[in-house]
Amino acid sequence: MWLLIAISSAILFGLAGLWMKVSQMKQGSVHMLLLGLYITGTLGFATHMISSGTAWAVLLDWKYWAAGAIIGAGSAWGNAVFMKALDYGPAALTSPITNMNIVLVVFIGTFLYEEPLTLSEGLGIALLLFSVVLISSRRKEPLSAPEKKWFLYIAAAIVLFAFRNGGLKVTEELAMNNTAVLFIAYLLSIIWFCPPAVKEWLAWSRLTPDTAVQGLRLRTGMAWGLLSGLFSYGGLQLYSMALETGKANLAAPIFATNSLVVAFGAILLFRERLTPLQTFSLACTIAGLVIIRL
Repeated sequence: MWLLIAISSAILFGLAGLWMKVSQMKQGSVHMLLLGLYITGTLGFATHMISSGTAWAVLLDWKYWAAGAIIGAGSAWGNAVFMKALDYGPAALTSPITNMNIVLVVFIGTFLYEEPLTLSEGLGIALLLFSVVLISSRRKEPLSAPEKKWFLYIAAAIVLFAFRNGGLKVTEELAMNNTAVLFIAYLLSIIWFCPPAVKEWLAWSRLTPDTAVQGLRLRTGMAWGLLSGLFSYGGLQLYSMALETGKANLAAPIFATNSLVVAFGAILLFRERLTPLQTFSLACTIAGLVIIRL
């Protein structure tokens, strides 16, 4: 059951990432996309709290707001820089490399909470690290992500998503209700993304030329964002359940395979092509994730 939950979390969260990529390809507004994502995500966690009978009194505990702020920052800012990275590189490469944050989560589970780490899991981590070194050390080769900004956005996304994925392990160990933590995290993210989204909408309302084009961008971003939020909620809710019933140094790598859903989905939908170097790097990433979950 635990393995099924972990795999399902990866699939659902991967679909959320794929819908975000679809919005980006359709030139949807990023601000509207992220606002829509956190709106439906927040509603999802609120509905789950009501249906599961969670005591809303926990929302009066400052520790929940502190944890929600940290995890929310990792999620909100992580998604923001992830979307920027997609502007400079293919999703089939960007998403798997971003999931290098699982290495940090594995270290948290292994060394901080003394979860056992097998030889195969260590080998998988080594392959993941090798894939990142391979890309970073050969920038002169013809990559489809030649901009140096891509590497900066990828590095930032790795650290920020580690706060989200690793933070949920910490709160689980503190016996906190992760659904309530995620509800706060997503609620705070709405507050973060609302001003730029409203500003963009007001700017559009004052336009006279190309009003229809800009309006379509806003509606596209919001529509795909609302859809992404449902899958984001489902994926993270199942991931938190997997952390409760299994080990973080296994649940995190399995959850990270959500990148494969984005990668192969993008290849099928948009026929993105990888260079030989990127293909080998992607193969190392996939092999590392597979070996870790064995």
